[in-house]
Amino acid sequence: MTAPTPDISAVSLEAIRATTASLSADIRRTPCLTLDTGLMTRILGGGAAILKLECFQHTGTFKARGALSVARSLDVDQRGRGITAASAGNHAIAAAWAARQIGASARVVIQSNANPFRVALAEAEGADVIMKAPGAETFAEAERLVREEGRTFIHPFEGPLTSLGTAGVGLELMEDAPDLDAVVVSIGGGGLISGIAAAVKQINPACKVYGVEPEGAASMYASIASGAPVHLDHVNTIADSLGAPMALPFGHALCTAYLDEVVLLDDDSICAGMVAFQQEAKLAVEPAAGAALAAVLGPLRKRLQGKRVGVIVCGANIDANSYLRLMAQGQNRFDALTAG
Repeated sequence: MTAPTPDISAVSLEAIRATTASLSADIRRTPCLTLDTGLMTRILGGGAAILKLECFQHTGTFKARGALSVARSLDVDQRGRGITAASAGNHAIAAAWAARQIGASARVVIQSNANPFRVALAEAEGADVIMKAPGAETFAEAERLVREEGRTFIHPFEGPLTSLGTAGVGLELMEDAPDLDAVVVSIGGGGLISGIAAAVKQINPACKVYGVEPEGAASMYASIASGAPVHLDHVNTIADSLGAPMALPFGHALCTAYLDEVVLLDDDSICAGMVAFQQEAKLAVEPAAGAALAAVLGPLRKRLQGKRVGVIVCGANIDANSYLRLMAQGQNRFDALTAG
């Protein structure tokens, strides 16, 4: 029996504007920067890249928006029992931060292969961190905390409140750069792009929205191609923030409605995007952010000639050693993509 298509009407433009306004006291309205260097102007054939700097958001990524949107919905009793989350790192940090904003405790479950830098950031936000094996064990432990401690689970990427929170990124971008021809967004589980795409398309249906996934974690690409959410058997990418093994119904439905296309990148290209951010924008970002600019340099380049393109800089939670290693991995690919 085919599962019913989720009702996405909750993520209306009116609801996006209301949610963004309700979060505005605690969420930063991150700046936009036009990346008009000689290289980027040449790459885009006279067009321009407008960077939406969510790397300057609280907790270092866009994740604070969705986490706070969900946390604010909790009643007094739920706040008293606290929250939990399952994450590779960034969502755990954001969930702990959001819990602190509403006066709740946070016991979060982080994958055992997570970067220690992100674990430390979650603890610095006040979280009690439990480490579990990636995948099913991480989510099972969060479910145990819901069952045994009565905590509320804040999902890393699925649900109307999450998408309404992340839609604020798209709303702000379209207000600050109203003449965009396209927006490029990296995809993990779909929480960010589902909200952004809903905002962008309801404001300007002619503006293209492109998603970017690693070849080794292409769950949304496969889900859109098959017409239903897909669960991958395994994930293999250096972009840990984009390593969600599945798409889920609500995010998939929003992407089906509003997303124009998903393009795929190998890991060297993702690292090349990090090099591009460092050399052209002087920004040190994590691989998930690098993927968006890498798509502009690579598979989307011909389609974006002469266009004004919004590029979502989704986060920058990366330690120095990992950053240097990934930059070295991407340098040759960056040189090849920008030659001539």
